[in-house]
Amino acid sequence: MIFPYQLLKSQIRRVGLALLLPISLVGAVALSGQLPPATAQSGGNRPLTIRSDIQEYDAKTQVITARGNVQMVYPARQIQATSAQAQYFSKERRIDFSGNVYILQQGNNSIRAEKVIYFIDEGKFIALPQSNRQVESIYMVEDSNPNRQTNKPAPKTPKLKPSN
Repeated sequence: MIFPYQLLKSQIRRVGLALLLPISLVGAVALSGQLPPATAQSGGNRPLTIRSDIQEYDAKTQVITARGNVQMVYPARQIQATSAQAQYFSKERRIDFSGNVYILQQGNNSIRAEKVIYFIDEGKFIALPQSNRQVESIYMVEDSNPNRQTNKPAPKTPKLKPSN
């Protein structure tokens, strides 16, 4: 006699195996080590890992949907992301994040938004806020001359003596 728990465990195992295929599709993204221009692509597979409470794969549309505590790590592009939900559109090579999205790029730059669309081939992000709110992005800008004073006092002008 098969107990409901054993049946559920067996079904979960099958779903887990079915999810391995889409994860390998996600990992098959061929990209270079930094955010390249749209035409710059390098050969080879680079892993893109998505963790979440629930994941679904639609074989017909080739869309992976991850829900609940979504975490994405993409070392080839130095990107980490968290959100409530993410969808990977393998045909379009696009990831849609939604729900309290936070993306960290290259260890310093970050984006906070309600929804972010990431175009993999272009290395492009489009961030959208919640209504009546704003998107926040923080970019670390390298100063080419860090010793230069930014608030220099105005040069003193010589006082003219009145002539007689």
